[in-house]
Amino acid sequence: MKQFLRYVFFLFILIGFVITCNFMLFFSYINMTPNQVKYAGILTIGNMLFMALLFGLVDHVRRYFLVKRPVKRIEKGIERIIGGDFHTEIPYSHREDSDNVFDQIISGLNKMAKELGSVETLRTDFISNVSHEMKTPLAVIQNYGTLLQTPDLPEEKRVEYAKAINEQTRRMSSLITNILKLNKLENQQIYPNVQKYDLGEQLCECMIAFESDWERKDIEIDVDISENVIVNADPEMMSLVWNNLLSNAIKFTENGGTVGLYLRTEGENAVICVKDTGCGMSAETGRNIFNKFYQGDTSHATQGNGLGLALVKRVIDISGATISVSSKVGEGSTFTVIMNREVNEGA
Repeated sequence: MKQFLRYVFFLFILIGFVITCNFMLFFSYINMTPNQVKYAGILTIGNMLFMALLFGLVDHVRRYFLVKRPVKRIEKGIERIIGGDFHTEIPYSHREDSDNVFDQIISGLNKMAKELGSVETLRTDFISNVSHEMKTPLAVIQNYGTLLQTPDLPEEKRVEYAKAINEQTRRMSSLITNILKLNKLENQQIYPNVQKYDLGEQLCECMIAFESDWERKDIEIDVDISENVIVNADPEMMSLVWNNLLSNAIKFTENGGTVGLYLRTEGENAVICVKDTGCGMSAETGRNIFNKFYQGDTSHATQGNGLGLALVKRVIDISGATISVSSKVGEGSTFTVIMNREVNEGA
């Protein structure tokens, strides 16, 4: 706005000066002879033409430096971005925080290029990770498939190899399913089907589904779940959260360890904790645990694909809840989810 007012003021002074000069030239010949009037008219018109040419030249130079040059820089920058050069940084006409409209456009394009560069890096890493995750089970399937063709293969070996192939196939299927789910969640192609339900009942059902897993590892289960905790959320999406957290807790807990599932209320919030006495994790692992394909404990890599907690984080964000993790190496981990609950007389 200030720039526009300055420009209007400049034009006002300039036009006023031109008109004043022309009137002064014309009226300086009052009481003139016909020849003098004719000369004054020609002089006035000539002066107007000269000033028009001068204004045109000044405006052309102004437009070149203030409009044409920044537009050309913007066009070249856009061409580089279209060509895939996301490290492009278009130079500013003045400075980044200038009120100049072209500098504001350039600032937006530079920020867009940085964001596109980050997205491209994530895309490249994602493809690389997917390729790596699929390559391993495919190699195992190929090797065991070759072994199954061995003549006179003992029955016990045949069953063992077939079981290994089945396990790797299951792993690939799980990977592809999680990739599709995560893609739909990140692109908002899955919309929450929000409804009221008893959170305690859902947590108990999810824990019971892992009964065979904790019994096989002789894990002690510690459960403390408050009754009548009603939440307003998508039960199917939230079950994905609890299943992933419980699955990880059981997976990382050694034989004879303990896994805890707790639900309590704090004001208008429901607080859910999933605790284990497993291997724990470092501070760096804790900071990256919700990133796609990140696996802090590579000794358990064959049991997962590093997408479970990424799915959990995305569901939590969509649901308006929060999740945090506290952990110490060798002492286990505790995942805490806080979500809104329905407060009523029976709560």
